[in-house]
Amino acid sequence: MSLQSMTGYASAQSHVVADTPAAQGLRLGLEIRSVNSRYLDLSFRLPEELRQLEPALRELVGKSIKRGKVEVRVNLESATDNLRATPDTPLLKNLLNIQNQVRMWLPDAPLLSVSEVIRMASHSNPNADQDLTADVMELAKTVIAQLCEARHREGLKLADDLLSRAKQLHTLSDQALPLVPQAV
Repeated sequence: MSLQSMTGYASAQSHVVADTPAAQGLRLGLEIRSVNSRYLDLSFRLPEELRQLEPALRELVGKSIKRGKVEVRVNLESATDNLRATPDTPLLKNLLNIQNQVRMWLPDAPLLSVSEVIRMASHSNPNADQDLTADVMELAKTVIAQLCEARHREGLKLADDLLSRAKQLHTLSDQALPLVPQAV
């Protein structure tokens, strides 16, 4: 059994193999950080459209990592993320209908602002029908392997440092041994 550190970091990005034209240009990013902890403590930061993958990711991480406070972050970027969203007519009609229904039951509810409508339009996800499970899991396997390698390398460094300090202590004890009869 080799010594492993519990501290490590790994990340990777990949382009999604798109099933639909709307999913063209998607980029998936995954990073894992771990620090010292007595038990395995997993936390996840996933976009809402990937939240259902948390149990599978938890199982995958748990197979390879047994200890440490581990944070898994997944992000999904589209080539159109930086463009200002322009709401289309069906979206505007839908928002107006929803707002009217809400205000029918809650007359004091505030009206939607222009910035709220633009934000909702930019968060409407044309990739919601794209199944990213295989892409995320494949990237996760790669990043977990990288993290395990990083923790192994860090463990070897720790072992070398401990052996070096033990040798220093041994040298000091050899130097102190002849002085013991004088001290007594």
